[in-house]
Parts: sequence; structure tokens; C-alpha cells
Amino acid sequence: MSVWALGLNHNTAPLDLRGRFAFSVDQLAPTLKGLRQSLARQPEATILSTCNRTEIYCAGDRPALEQTLEWLAHNGGVSPGLLRAHAYTLQGDQAARHAFRVASGLDSMVLGEPQILGQMKDAVRAAEGAGAMGSTLHQLFQRSFAVAKEVRSTTEIGAHSISMAAASVRLAGQLFEDLAQIKILFVGAGEMIELAATHFAAKNPKLMVIANRTMERGEKLASRFGAQVMPLADLPTRLHEFDAVISCTASTLPIIGLGAVERAVKLRKRRPIFMIDLAVPRDIEPEVKALPDVYLYTVDDLAQVVQTGKDSRRAAVAEAEIIIDAGVQNFMHWLEKRGTVPLIQQLTAQTDVWRATEIGRAKKLLAKGESIDAVLESLSRGLTQKMLHGTLAELHTGDTARREATAQTVSKLFLRGQARALSDDAEH
Repeated sequence: MSVWALGLNHNTAPLDLRGRFAFSVDQLAPTLKGLRQSLARQPEATILSTCNRTEIYCAGDRPALEQTLEWLAHNGGVSPGLLRAHAYTLQGDQAARHAFRVASGLDSMVLGEPQILGQMKDAVRAAEGAGAMGSTLHQLFQRSFAVAKEVRSTTEIGAHSISMAAASVRLAGQLFEDLAQIKILFVGAGEMIELAATHFAAKNPKLMVIANRTMERGEKLASRFGAQVMPLADLPTRLHEFDAVISCTASTLPIIGLGAVERAVKLRKRRPIFMIDLAVPRDIEPEVKALPDVYLYTVDDLAQVVQTGKDSRRAAVAEAEIIIDAGVQNFMHWLEKRGTVPLIQQLTAQTDVWRATEIGRAKKLLAKGESIDAVLESLSRGLTQKMLHGTLAELHTGDTARREATAQTVSKLFLRGQARALSDDAEH
């Protein structure tokens, strides 16, 4: 059994390219079905898609990295060559190590952030629901979750880390003298917006408003922070009312266009507007960044802010890597042992056939009046001959080197006790 992974993340690919390969939760089941159908033997598969990465994990009889890459490139509408230039392909222990590091927050833009673990668990549940998760990937991810838990509980990998939401507040504080005097619009009502709203709410802003396609979900989130809600359709006409806009939706196209922001800027009469686009693909058209008095930041722009304190956690990273190494070794040992399971099953089935044949023969002999001793002798001889037939045949075929190799293997399998006794005699 082989394990392989293909992915691109914030370190290897620009935001707009990552946006081509972003999958929402409701897209995962049909996407996994299409992926598995495109690969020979339909391997186990899981897709992890976040604002910072899209990764495919597969397990099957043989690795199919190139076919997986070609499928993903086609799905994203780019050439395999372009994707290859920005992607990483891993297999075996390297694929396992990567999964463990991702789960532990070591591969995140925010070192040690816990959100990725929940996202991986969501990806696994989606794969299970789609019938794409088998025993090998199940083991890989359950072990990665266990390793991540150990890393978080025994190291300080997450200590003093700055989240994307906290980084947004820090940047806003550099633009506005007093965050308690600003009005903030949150676009979306998912986990990232909830985190951002939590951090901004701590600064007691003058007004917080949540705009979402589903008013019910927006109202539920707004009630937690004493915020107001508004329909997403009202955004273009009310955008000028807000000093800060934080957006993160699952839309596949920008929902805040250049024209709407231009109108808002004119109405604000040179008062600055602070915008954070946490979505992948983008929620805010990139041309907005060039407008005067607009300060637009994307997830990639926040990278420098969230790196603060990373050097001070190097010792924790080293400790985490040791835990991950042990987890990878244990998984690979399990995987190697699992590779012998089909052979063991075949051997067991074959010996059961031989046993049933000889028992049937023995019963017939007993029915004819043969003595028990003679029947037992015949049964044991028949079993022995069947078990040794293939071995004896191999000892007489092939060249000298092959026969010697076969002889050594046969000695280990059938003469283990005798070989040890002979070795002890030689020592004495």
C-alpha cells in the first residue's frame, strides 16, 4: 500500500493561484468522486482546502502522483506545468510527515495555530461521508490528530502566536488612533469572521455590523457581540458608512467590486477605509488596493505580521519535530506490516483448502475400515507433501545463486530451531 500527497500553500503559490483550487465543504463529496474516478483502481482520497492551502492525500496499491497532479490542474483550469511549478508532491514517509506537521500547526502561516486541526478533521469527515476514506488514510489522519494533541500539550508551539484575526486588529490599530471610535463591517458569518469579530469586539468599537447571505446565521453571530445585521445586497449602498471592512465568504467570485469601493471613497471624503480580505478566492477585487485612502490587506499580506515571535519558538519546533518523527516511524511500521496482510490471508486460505482435502480423504479411509494409525499417518504425510511441494520445486529451479538464496530462506522458515542448535554446538 502506498500513500502520496499533492498540494500547494501560502509558501509555494500566490493567492490568486490558490484561489483556483479552493473547495467549499459542499463541493468536497462530488470533487472526491471525480478525483477517484479519474485515477486507476479508485484509491482512498481526502482533500484539505483552507485559505492557505489545498492538499490531496491518497492511498492505493501504487502511487499516482502525476495523474493526481494532472487531474488537479485540469480541475483548476491551469496547465500541469504551471501547477507543478507551485506544488509539492510527497509519498511514503514524507507524505505522512507533512500531514503530521500540518495537523500540528508547524506548516501554518501562523505557527502553532489550532484552527488547522479542526479543518483537517472536517476534511476527514467529508471524505468519510463521500465513501472515499479507507483504513490506510483513516490511520494516517487519526495518528496525525494524536501527534498534534501531544505537540500542543507537551510543547509551547502555540505560545504567543498571533492569529490572522489578531493581526487584523493590530494593523487596524496602526491606521486608526482609537479603535473604539470606528465602525466595522464583517462580511460573512463563518469561523474566520467569528474569530475576527471576537478580537475586534475586545476593542469596543462604536459599531459592528454583520452582512451575510443568510440573515438567520448573521443574526445568530451578531447576537454574541451585540452587533447589528444587514442583508448582503445592501453592501454597495452602505459601504461608505464603515471605517473597516473584514470579509471572508465562500463565494467563488469577488463580492466587493472596484466600482462600489470607488463610490464609498468619494462619499467618505478622504476618510480612510481599512479592508481585510481573508477569503480564498478573493472577496474584494485586487484593483481596490490602488485606490487612494484605501488600505487593503489579503491573507498573504498578513504573513509578515503573524511571523512575530516565530524565532522565539524555535526550541518548541525542535521538540515538536521529535514527536512527529516518532509518529511517522510508527505509522510507516504499521503500513509495512499491513503490506503483508494479503499474503497472510492467501496462505491461510490455501492451508485451509489443503486441510479440508486431507480431512475428507481421512474420513473416507476410516469409512472403508482402515486403522486409525494408518489414516493418521496418511493424513500427516499428505499435509506435509502439500506444504513442501512448492518449496522443494523452488530448490531445484533457477541458477546457483537463486537456489542458494532460496535455500537460505527455506532454512530460516523451516529449520530455525535446528539452525540455532547447530550454532550452539559450533560454539561449544
